[in-house]
Amino acid sequence: MCKESRTSAFALKAFNVELAQIKDSITQKTTGLMRMQFWRKAVEDIYCDNPPHQPVAIELWKAVKKHQLTKMWLMKIIDEREKNLDDRAYRNIQELETYAENTQSALLYLTLEMLGVRDIHADHAASHIGKAQGIVTCLRSTPYHINRRKVFLPMDICMLHGVSQEDFIRCHQEKNVRDVIYDIASQAHVHLEHARSFSKNVPGKAFPAFLYTVALEDYLHKIQKTNSRKKGSRLFF
Repeated sequence: MCKESRTSAFALKAFNVELAQIKDSITQKTTGLMRMQFWRKAVEDIYCDNPPHQPVAIELWKAVKKHQLTKMWLMKIIDEREKNLDDRAYRNIQELETYAENTQSALLYLTLEMLGVRDIHADHAASHIGKAQGIVTCLRSTPYHINRRKVFLPMDICMLHGVSQEDFIRCHQEKNVRDVIYDIASQAHVHLEHARSFSKNVPGKAFPAFLYTVALEDYLHKIQKTNSRKKGSRLFF
């Protein structure tokens, strides 16, 4: 990845971090909605060549101009983050995948555009990698949320194993909780396998966008190893 693309990638990541931090930094949903609206208007202004005087917005504007980034993907990220301001668990794994597609996958589509890649095979791979990344992020953030007495894991899988939010918070039903984690992690693994099936047809210059898959695979491998250990093993890493 060239220096210009790296700078633009940092701008995209900073934009994503700004949005991601909103949910955890507010006490009232109204405040979160106002901050999301700021970014929605900021993106509109960026595409009118009039970015707000905010460091991340200015760098994002430079990236948009340099690489002709698609506005729709930026708006999808904002819209999905806004929907996620509600403090509730995902109803099912499909809802989590939709959230991941409209946030993590959308970021990968934009990263591909920065690399000059507009290819259907690369897009398919990005879709699955983004979903895997979203699922893994949900798993990795679970200990943090548990400390705040919140659980956002898909309810359908929790119900399948007879596990409640209190079981996570109070560390009850360890085997069943482990089965929930394993099932969710397995879905992320399926997406990585799907992404790998496109690898032969993905242009070489797209691969820098997908380097994070190494970290995803490493985490999922640890989950797999943990699942096979005896009682007392850590559930998260």
